[in-house]
Amino acid sequence: MKRKREEEKSNANNSNSNGNGNGNSNNNMEIVWQTPANPPVKEDYIFRDGRRNVKPYYFEFISHVKNRWAGKTIVDLFAEEFKGRPYDYYVSAVKCGRIQVDEEMVPVSYTVKSSQKISHFLHRHEPPVMAWDVSILQKEPDVLTVCKPPSVPVHPCGQYRKNTVVGILQAEHDLAPLFPVHRLDRLVSGLLILARNASKADLFRQQIEAGKVIKHYIARVNGVFPEGEQVVDVNINYNASAGRSTAESGDSLGDTPLKGKAACTKFTRISTNGTHSIVLCQPITGRTHQIRVHLQYTGYPIANDMLYLCEHVTHREGMSADRAAAYSHHSPPPVFSDKSESSGEDFSIDRMCTNCPNLAPKGYEGHEEGLWLHCVRYSGPGWTYECPYPDWATLSL
Repeated sequence: MKRKREEEKSNANNSNSNGNGNGNSNNNMEIVWQTPANPPVKEDYIFRDGRRNVKPYYFEFISHVKNRWAGKTIVDLFAEEFKGRPYDYYVSAVKCGRIQVDEEMVPVSYTVKSSQKISHFLHRHEPPVMAWDVSILQKEPDVLTVCKPPSVPVHPCGQYRKNTVVGILQAEHDLAPLFPVHRLDRLVSGLLILARNASKADLFRQQIEAGKVIKHYIARVNGVFPEGEQVVDVNINYNASAGRSTAESGDSLGDTPLKGKAACTKFTRISTNGTHSIVLCQPITGRTHQIRVHLQYTGYPIANDMLYLCEHVTHREGMSADRAAAYSHHSPPPVFSDKSESSGEDFSIDRMCTNCPNLAPKGYEGHEEGLWLHCVRYSGPGWTYECPYPDWATLSL
């Protein structure tokens, strides 16, 4: 349900008096606040320069005070735990009621207690994604399969909510609820299976956990990949803070125990032109970045994977590992679907917002490219779903 609240003129003026000039553009403005219960709609999207943007919208983020937060002032808590905005912004947000505790306005000196509810009423900007369609491949009573475009997350996570496969399908095709059966990294394209009810999703989950599902991907890698099936059975250790995985070779019975999880991938070369090779990849296990790391381990990394093209990667300043991997000088220009361009007057500017007047949040101004890694087939007991190959899978001689 949409929630409405009116920001009082006196409180908004307090936000103006902090010296940073960040006040609400309309002091007596009635704002419609969205929650996760508000479904995305077609009108939420703006297409510009080959990218799908989301119109900035007012959203209530809710969290509860953790034990380690207790005893901090409300402003210090936000400044220390949520570093994406300046200290002065949080002072203004508390003063004008955009940050509340237990649904009440509090002074900037207020000390939070464990388990209290904190609401942050925010002008939310989502990162843009490539403006490709989410193409429906098969539509069955219990199952939906789509071709996921690169750069689009599968489901709401982090800064993404409407700019997701699940959100776009709901907005453009009125398909909900949907239950993703398997994961695809944000930069990976290809087959995505979504159950249309919880019981079907649980059946898929049981089959995957029992090892009854065979998964096939294709990748475009550097060099001439060897002929014949190549099996990589090497542990993978995921470093969450760095956002990347590493392959661990050695004996688990040795002096230094392996930290990573067991991982196995089978590779078979499909074609090569002497510079690149198209490789069929069959992950037996499902570790984070498994195919990408195992290809790097063989010496044939994905040709546009900036995260794993070399052993030691220096990320661009202020950019996550995942986004650093998306900026490549090796990919051809992407071809976007035919979307009408929207004007720049399709969204309102909020003077308190640290991202306005831009559509994208800070740090997302550049163009991303998808990885040359594509899911082509999933098969299980009595079923098979497939996705067409992408254009980059055709090698020029």
